Amino acid sequence: MLTSFFSKSKPINFILVALYILVFFAIANFQQVFASSFLTVLGQIFSLVILILSVFILNFISGRNELTGRNAYKSILFAGFVCMFPEVLRDNGIIVANIFLLLALRRVLSLKTQRQTIQKIFDATLWVGIASLFYFWSILFLFLVYFGVLVHVGHRFKNFLVPLVSLLTLFSIATAVDLIYTNTFFIFSDWFQPGYFDFSAYGELPVLVPVAFLFALTLWSCFFYFGIIQRASANAKTSLFLIFLAALTALAVAIFGPSKDSSELLFFFAPLAIIVTNYFQNLNDKWFKETLLLLVVLLPLLVLLVF
Repeated sequence: MLTSFFSKSKPINFILVALYILVFFAIANFQQVFASSFLTVLGQIFSLVILILSVFILNFISGRNELTGRNAYKSILFAGFVCMFPEVLRDNGIIVANIFLLLALRRVLSLKTQRQTIQKIFDATLWVGIASLFYFWSILFLFLVYFGVLVHVGHRFKNFLVPLVSLLTLFSIATAVDLIYTNTFFIFSDWFQPGYFDFSAYGELPVLVPVAFLFALTLWSCFFYFGIIQRASANAKTSLFLIFLAALTALAVAIFGPSKDSSELLFFFAPLAIIVTNYFQNLNDKWFKETLLLLVVLLPLLVLLVF
């Protein structure tokens, strides 16, 4: 059974998750491979590696901060969510931006140790800034950085200035690179992507069905997640709540993003995987849990076959 297999965290679990992503990534990009240049194909391979690496980073973040138990639910859930939307698997920029946001989340969560706080704030902001170079509206994740500063190290005012220094450093590097390669300055228009608010694509069945499923799963899981937060220790409570804020921020990024083809939902999947994993761990109905996990794994295939 799937729930028994993924209830433990073993190398074989991650190998199968990687193969699962590989299959759906190959299907989503099959036509583009034969119509693209060699460099474009290399870029797609790089994106695949980044996507699989994101699973390992998600697992590391969860284990290091005790956000979930020692299981592989979060890995297969994240993979299932991603593979439900072929457009996610085709968007190299969003895939790269997502891994930088995961790195930023890791640094924000680690602020609770009260060690090397300035370096961690600087790094988290830098990762968010780099992510915004690939997908501008991911800059909204700076809200998480400031939330982490506020709840963990807000007693020192200088900590609130560190993100500004980090962004200025990134801007200086981007300007230097532009001057070297294009002999122009890096300006706001090179960075900014205007929002796009046409959600008509969400009315098409290949997108509507998985979105409706995730919407229902999110509402149901969050109902139990808040109870888990209330029962958690003080340190764990803050980290778990930060994951919930990350999910809300990801939805805001999706709303303001420059495209509405479902690829913008990628940033939402990592925090959602952690939230749903907590629900799975506290679910006693074995058959319901089995059915739900099976649906997550098979829905990407059903979307391909039916639509």
